[in-house]
Amino acid sequence: MSAPYIIDDTRPIQLGLIVLQADETIEQDMRILMSPDVEYMVSRVRSGTSVTSDTLREMADNLTEAAGLLPRGAHMACVAYACTSGTAEIGTTRIADLVDAGVDTPCVTDPVTALIAACKHLGIKRLGLLSPYIESVSDRLRDVLAGAGIQVVAFTSFDEPIEERVVRITAQSIINSARDLGRDTELDAIFLSCTNLRTLSVIPEIEAARNMPVLSSNLVLAWHMAQLAQVPLAANLPFRLTTPATTPVVSFQ
Repeated sequence: MSAPYIIDDTRPIQLGLIVLQADETIEQDMRILMSPDVEYMVSRVRSGTSVTSDTLREMADNLTEAAGLLPRGAHMACVAYACTSGTAEIGTTRIADLVDAGVDTPCVTDPVTALIAACKHLGIKRLGLLSPYIESVSDRLRDVLAGAGIQVVAFTSFDEPIEERVVRITAQSIINSARDLGRDTELDAIFLSCTNLRTLSVIPEIEAARNMPVLSSNLVLAWHMAQLAQVPLAANLPFRLTTPATTPVVSFQ
């Protein structure tokens, strides 16, 4: 005998996140950054063990499938592809098209689009860039930012091509590099690139030491998703990038 039941179709705001197979960091960061009133669903995309321009571009072949593995019954207010260097290689517009082909959502974003939106929000034109990756990978990101009117005027890298080692770079290594980055150059802000680099806990210390905004891939991505979905971030976050934008943020949809 079948039991009767009632469907409750009310739900909180739902967000989708497409995470690299190799990423061990961003899901924990999102739990800190996102309001507890927001649900986010995670799918994974196949990614290489080493980070090169070729392995990054190869993710495009699997991105629509990964988007399609997000829950069909969910109503995604925004979906994000969580790879900074991958976005720079594949292209923001193509990322949006590939994600949109796999999941029904009004907004698609990525760390590069989010960084550009955050820089516009904060009036940032001159950026110091700290990357974990080899210089050829970072060069593409610098070119994309330059096309958006954001100049990378100071750069340093850990030159680490192996993804599983990136996540184990120590907090003190990040702090030391960020403190020295662009000391003799006029900077508006510092950007800590890579969703797998464990940066969130060190941002307040670097902001205090350098007296400027410090952005990270995961921080700008969470902020931009919240802007697009029109939901707040978690309360009392200790970062300069927490305020809502007063003008419309960038969206590809």
